[in-house]
Amino acid sequence: MTAHHDPTTRTAALRTVQQAKEQRRVIAGTVIGTSIEWYDFFLYASAAGLVFGKLFFGPLGPQASVIVSFMSVGLSFLFRPLGAFVAGHLGDKWGRKRVLMVTLVGMGASTTLIGVLPTYASIGAAAPILLILLRLVQGVSAGGEWGGAALMAVEHAPVDRRGIYGSAPQIGVPLGLLMASGMLTLMTTIAPGDAFMQWGWRVPFLLSVVLIAVGYWIRHGVEESPVFNQIAELKDERKAPIGVLFRKHGVLVIFAALIFAGNNAAGYMTTGGFIQSYATDPEGPLAFERGPVLLAVTGSAVTWLIFTLIAGWVSDRMGRRNSYILGWILLFVGVVALFPLVKSGSIGMLFLGLVVLTVGLGFTYGQQSATYTELFPASVRFSGVSISYAIGAIVGGAFAPTIAQALLNATGSTQSIGIYLSIMVILGMVATLLLRDRTGIPLGHGSEEEQSRSPLVFVKSNAQ
Repeated sequence: MTAHHDPTTRTAALRTVQQAKEQRRVIAGTVIGTSIEWYDFFLYASAAGLVFGKLFFGPLGPQASVIVSFMSVGLSFLFRPLGAFVAGHLGDKWGRKRVLMVTLVGMGASTTLIGVLPTYASIGAAAPILLILLRLVQGVSAGGEWGGAALMAVEHAPVDRRGIYGSAPQIGVPLGLLMASGMLTLMTTIAPGDAFMQWGWRVPFLLSVVLIAVGYWIRHGVEESPVFNQIAELKDERKAPIGVLFRKHGVLVIFAALIFAGNNAAGYMTTGGFIQSYATDPEGPLAFERGPVLLAVTGSAVTWLIFTLIAGWVSDRMGRRNSYILGWILLFVGVVALFPLVKSGSIGMLFLGLVVLTVGLGFTYGQQSATYTELFPASVRFSGVSISYAIGAIVGGAFAPTIAQALLNATGSTQSIGIYLSIMVILGMVATLLLRDRTGIPLGHGSEEEQSRSPLVFVKSNAQ
């Protein structure tokens, strides 16, 4: 019998085709699902800089209302660890897929409800209270989303393509920013001036209900992670994965969190709405129209997406650690150049400043899913990546717009903001240098002993 007719060969070929098809389905489900989640999350942040200060916190006065509005953005980050703890625990016990379905619905429902929420002028203090409560639901949902999406992408990936596969949930962030800024830009055209403040801002929030239905349908067709299936077959789900994580890998969680914090602080200059608020402030030095600023942010989201994909691809070739080191150097240049370019008084230069920033943002973000997945053992991996991500988001991004606004108010200059962002980048670089490269480490449950060896350079590699 020739190889062409060998049933074993045909079965293997069919299995390869089916595996490739499932991998493409996972990537599509991951990209679309995380894009929708971050669309919802960033829509609030952009609206905080443009709308919520006046409509929900207006009685506090012009400066205080903006700061409190940005604080409501950051407040949700304090609840992301709760989402990460719950999702990590359930994800390591019950699977990645179930958790992702719940977080998607939670995020979409809260976003849609914000779109119908009465303002302070209508119901008084109840309006900002309800707004903040819905933002907290977004925070819990976001805390559980990323870890599951990262593991689904990387644990399904071929060993030599984990970086590029893992960039799928990462590009959900710039895609979410692209969609959020794009929808707000469109609404400033359809409903300019007072109409935007009256009803135009609500339309992008209401659109979320349609996006969630699409995302739920796509994710429903994705198979569970093969690594979790292996754990489940061996009946070895951890009864208390979070306890094991902090007992054996607590220091690693802190260093992994610092890596993300360095990226997140710089990223939240746009995703947190600070640049939008600074550039459109009628009392500020620039006083640009909303439309052109939102268009510039939308354009920079495209370049962020591109460099995120490139970083994932590069990390498969030069290793996660080396690609991060390159990224920190590029991001340092970006944060130093940002405000001098933004303050030049030209929309074109503002856009250039954002583009330069996104080069480093992409190169310190595209490889994160693969990096985090390779850091933690399979049995506590969902908990490890989710909690590290959530803590990093608090340290880096949670109050970055609030800190930036407070520094601007205190000093009257953006130079202090540049120094703050530079310090955060340096922290990320130091944390990276203190971790060994784990590119290509086996991810299956059968390699748990190798995975449990500490990647920290100051800890012996044969012990945790």
